Amino acid sequence: MSVEFNHTIVLSRDREESARFLARVLGLEVGEPAGMFLPVTTANGVTLDFATVDIDIPVQHYAFLVSEDEFDAALARLVADGVPVQADPHGRHPGRINRNDGGRGVYFTDPAGHGLEMFTRPYGTDADSPLNGVTEPVPGTTGG
Repeated sequence: MSVEFNHTIVLSRDREESARFLARVLGLEVGEPAGMFLPVTTANGVTLDFATVDIDIPVQHYAFLVSEDEFDAALARLVADGVPVQADPHGRHPGRINRNDGGRGVYFTDPAGHGLEMFTRPYGTDADSPLNGVTEPVPGTTGG
């Protein structure tokens, strides 16, 4: 058997709010609670188990590879919901997406403060792309 990533625990102030936020943005389903966890499972079988905790939550980063159509739909939901988006993880390009590796990418924050990323081309697939470093405005957003 090859090694596969199966699940991770995502700490949140409100597991319902955080799980439903991610599921809505990515067009996924929230599963049935399993003890203290509320699962959201991706197409490749990886489950994010959301847990409500009453501690300082360290910010984590979760990145999702999506198709072009899924990117369009998720970005539209982010804009419709008024979720701030940016082209980079440092917030230097608010209201924009990046075009790295000839694809598209965007960063946003979930209700617990975790940094989420969505992109259409894995890093390094086209290191020579003339689009590397290019950003584009997202209509309907601040900066877009």
